[in-house]
Amino acid sequence: MSEERIDEIKKKIYSSFSNTASSIGYDEIHGRIIAALILNDSEMSLQKLSEETGYSSSSISLSLDLLEVLGIIKKVKKQGDRKLYVKMEGSILQGLKQAVLIQLQGTISSTLESLREQKEQLEGMQGEDSEKVLEGMRTLNKEMERLEKYVNKLAEVKIPNND
Repeated sequence: MSEERIDEIKKKIYSSFSNTASSIGYDEIHGRIIAALILNDSEMSLQKLSEETGYSSSSISLSLDLLEVLGIIKKVKKQGDRKLYVKMEGSILQGLKQAVLIQLQGTISSTLESLREQKEQLEGMQGEDSEKVLEGMRTLNKEMERLEKYVNKLAEVKIPNND
């Protein structure tokens, strides 16, 4: 098979995986990086990743930071070589779980804080309308607290082994 045809196939795989990644909370670039590392089955330089994914080195570099924090990749330097290399380090699923949990927990905390602030503003007001809104806010707050408990339980779920 020609190198051109292989490159075409790889680009389709990168595109498919980036679509999947973006549908579950990653940016497309994260999906392309992960797919490139897996397909090439070795560590890759930042420049090579840029060529493979079609993104600039600076975009790749920024995206690597998140993937490294999530434990999916590891950046490495080789002695005597100024290039930055990247290799797969951890589980994609574990990293995804981390990303989803961080996003959900942050959103829940932000919503609960917003509800507290709005409740404080409404509590000083008199009238039937403000009481209706306060009652609705109490219901929303209870639901958000239930969601928070659910997300905390999800955090305890173990990722299955790759058997």
